[in-house]
Amino acid sequence: MPFRGITGHQPLLELLARAIARGTLPPSLIFAGPAGVGKRMTATALAQALNCERRVDYPDASVLDAGPVGKEACGVCASCKRIARGVHADILVIEPGDSGSIKVDQVREAIDRAAYRPFEGKRRLVVVDEADAMIPEAQNALLKTLEEPPPSSVFVLITSRPDVLLPTVRSRCQRLRFGPLAPADVAAVLMRDHAIDAAAAHAAAAASDGSIGRALESSGDDVNESDPRRRLDGARALVAGGADRDGLSRRLLALASLIRDLGLLHSRADERALANADLKPRLQGLLRSYDGDRTLRAFATVDRALWALDRNASPKIVADWLALNI
Repeated sequence: MPFRGITGHQPLLELLARAIARGTLPPSLIFAGPAGVGKRMTATALAQALNCERRVDYPDASVLDAGPVGKEACGVCASCKRIARGVHADILVIEPGDSGSIKVDQVREAIDRAAYRPFEGKRRLVVVDEADAMIPEAQNALLKTLEEPPPSSVFVLITSRPDVLLPTVRSRCQRLRFGPLAPADVAAVLMRDHAIDAAAAHAAAAASDGSIGRALESSGDDVNESDPRRRLDGARALVAGGADRDGLSRRLLALASLIRDLGLLHSRADERALANADLKPRLQGLLRSYDGDRTLRAFATVDRALWALDRNASPKIVADWLALNI
């Protein structure tokens, strides 16, 4: 998918497009940001743009008022299609194996292949997905190549935990920071690309924390319960459900979005800011049960639970505490 098909991250996409047009793309990059926001997709679009047989302007000046800011892939030539299918000889992807880690042999093999001129394209791209899964020996093996990469190769390290990478690795790469997507953007992708109906898409987006991947995980989950009272009361069922860390986090984010909406309705703020606008009539029915003080306490409780999960607290302990305090 070319840059124009990626949702969000407009400044980063423009930066990459300009660098491609000017021939100033750094040879070693880190794509850092939350999981499921489009980092891997952007790496694929970058691979297409580097090897496209007939690049086009980005953005298309015939569609936008502003002139083109750079170059991107056409998306339809033979090279673009092969990259999209994952069968291009010059696009190498390293991923964690069955052990959940990236071993030194995987990295050394990619380094050896990157030393040669591209086989069928203009540039070779080596993508290390979940780069934080590289064992220290693998990261050390990559250091010299990141510092002095072959002239026709580009290395992209994708990670949601950049601080896990060795400082020596981080210092040799330019970092692009991907932020979470807006809920409206997440919902649009769910409806456009995954045929999820509008109500379920917006509910999943509200619980996604800006991650399409997380929204897809929760789209079939009970966080999308259409009755907000049941969803709020369901907090106590988290203990019995034995939710894992990710599952508990998804449910807490869904609860937080509902409680936030209750606070907005209490304060008579602009209702266009509601994350669950489709549930507004039912939320209004909860205002008597959840007055302003109770809403603030509930939001603070959920926020503290999310804070504890982020700092590696036991999901069972967090769920027990939440059930007592929500």
